[in-house]
Amino acid sequence: QVQLVESGGGSVQAGDSLRLSCAASGRTSSIFRVAWFRQAPGKEREFVAGVLWSGGPTSYADSVKGRFTISRDNAKNAVNLQMNSLKPEDTAVYYCAARMRDGWRASPAEYDYWGQGTQVTVSS
Repeated sequence: QVQLVESGGGSVQAGDSLRLSCAASGRTSSIFRVAWFRQAPGKEREFVAGVLWSGGPTSYADSVKGRFTISRDNAKNAVNLQMNSLKPEDTAVYYCAARMRDGWRASPAEYDYWGQGTQVTVSS
């Protein structure tokens, strides 16, 4: 079992920044990849960014490239998502998810463990 706890959400103005953190515990040595997803009201959950748990290559949705940065914090067993130049369309509940098998995947169905989510609201 893996437990994921997100933190760092909040309400900001367009153009502001937020930093989300996902702390992992439990069988973390078996995690292959961690990703951030988001879900806005009435929309499907979508991939935002992903990183190998061991560190290294990252991937981003086109909508956040150049504005968001995902990184691994080895000391804290965490994955962070730095979000800059936020836009109203970034408003959503943000979820952290862990995949326990190899392979790069962007579908929520390919992830095995999920956090409870943290709300991000960006006003214009």
